Amino acid sequence: MSSKELTPREIVERLDKYIIGQGEAKKAVAIALRNRWRRQNVAKELAEEISPKNIIMIGPTGVGKTEIARRLAKLENSPFLKVEASKFTEVGYVGRDVESMVRDLVELAVNMIKSEEQESVKPKAAELAEERLLDVLLPPKPVERKVEDLISDRHLELHEAAEPQPIDNTREKMRRLLREGKLDGRFVELEISETRSGPMIEVFTSSGIEDMGLNIKEMFGNIFPQKKKKRRVKVPEALQILEQEEAQRLVDMDKVTRTAVERVEQSGIIFLDEIDKIVGSDSTHGPDVSREGVQRDLLPIVEGSTVNTRYGMVKTDHILFISAGAFSSSKPSDLIPELQGRFPIRVELDSLGKEEFIRILTEPHNALIRQYIEMMATEEVKLSFTDDAIAEVAEVAAVVNERTENIGARRLYTIMETLLDDISFNAPDMAGKEVVIDASYVKEKLENIVEDEDLSRYIL
Repeated sequence: MSSKELTPREIVERLDKYIIGQGEAKKAVAIALRNRWRRQNVAKELAEEISPKNIIMIGPTGVGKTEIARRLAKLENSPFLKVEASKFTEVGYVGRDVESMVRDLVELAVNMIKSEEQESVKPKAAELAEERLLDVLLPPKPVERKVEDLISDRHLELHEAAEPQPIDNTREKMRRLLREGKLDGRFVELEISETRSGPMIEVFTSSGIEDMGLNIKEMFGNIFPQKKKKRRVKVPEALQILEQEEAQRLVDMDKVTRTAVERVEQSGIIFLDEIDKIVGSDSTHGPDVSREGVQRDLLPIVEGSTVNTRYGMVKTDHILFISAGAFSSSKPSDLIPELQGRFPIRVELDSLGKEEFIRILTEPHNALIRQYIEMMATEEVKLSFTDDAIAEVAEVAAVVNERTENIGARRLYTIMETLLDDISFNAPDMAGKEVVIDASYVKEKLENIVEDEDLSRYIL
């Protein structure tokens, strides 16, 4: 089933494989994704009027906000960009302007479509690469031509179609040997195009360089043409290099650009993290001055505007914006009213406790316990965890989060690293051994650290 045809329930089921809990947030993003499919299936006149329902995720760090957005984009195969809101500044200040996020998204989309197109022309590129490699392995013999031959060229052309061309048996034998891998040990010399980037130039402008109407790379590419360099490589590597060159030649970049811009406009997702950091405080001087300015600059992008990029004008009307923030010292209502109105869906993510930590350690496809077991397996060490050990790790994580800063599931990483540091260090000398982590081992390793609150602040 295509990802575009997934029902909201099926989208949530797929997200459940990687993210524990947070049912309300998953439900909200699943509806947003399905609404995209619905909009593309209504009448075109009405489809233009339906704007995406942007989402604000509210919750402490380490509860899965970023992971939900990232997994959603992978599911949809959409151009996806994660940016930190705090890195942007109001126009006129030193820093990145908000329009750069759309330009970055278009660049990502172009690379994505280019890879897809290269994959589709791979069979044709492989054929052309094989012919080029055969030309290198078996150069065609130079043909001596006399004056009489030149005069009778026209006569020969007329008979070419009628007379069957002789098959070069040597070339066909060489092709067979190449396909059977019998030439893999042979070295060949290739002439490869080397891209010249030109000199490094810094341009100081208050906006992106696209607004200047210049494509510096192309401009210097014309002044400094491509150089050729010779490389001596084995036949398999030569075939791979030639395939990549041929695939790039076969790809229609105009088509790639058009498709990328369309995909960004229709299915792009921008994840705007740390949005609570651009909520202004009561201070009237210092860096806080530009925070509300960033919100004002962000407003036209979110509500729908046209951004100038090196690939042309891009409309942001139907890009889905998912923002997230802890809002520990502020609240969503502190955003400017116009921006609040552009994020109609708000979901609060739950804090994680012991039960959720146990599930995070064991259930997801990329579960933390599984990661450590597989890493130790590369050293031929069989690592295993008892149920009471996993419960003890989860208990320690919950206790430390309560006593110190609550960093959610990220606390599990610090605890697991501290717990397994001796085993990880000595693993190369323990090949063939079996190590069982039980509750007593966890208590022995972590008890003193957890009891000493000052120590736990530094280590866990």
